[in-house]
Amino acid sequence: QVQLVESGGGSVQAGGSLRLSCVAYGYAVMTTCMGWFRQAPGKEREGVATIYVGNDNTAYRDPVKGRFTISQDKAKNTVYLQMNSLKPEDTAMYYCAAGPFCTWVGKLYNYWGQGTQVTVSS
Repeated sequence: QVQLVESGGGSVQAGGSLRLSCVAYGYAVMTTCMGWFRQAPGKEREGVATIYVGNDNTAYRDPVKGRFTISQDKAKNTVYLQMNSLKPEDTAMYYCAAGPFCTWVGKLYNYWGQGTQVTVSS
């Protein structure tokens, strides 16, 4: 049974920071791609950051470049999303996903977590 479990969400003021974690259970994980996506109310899900587990190659969408950092700890089967300089527009449910290759197309990921809420107030 594959399971991705996110944590670390919360409520912060604009300019603050949060670190999200995603632990992968029951998956040969760390052989593929891990991604963070988000979905705000009334909006489509969008990719935020991805990391290739094998070579640490990362990618970021423009709205978060320079503010968010994706990283991994292979020994802990955990992927992180460090979010700095948070803005109200970052408010969303954040999801971790695992798939065979890194892409911004969410439906190509095989496994998803339950999500963790991030709320940024102005």
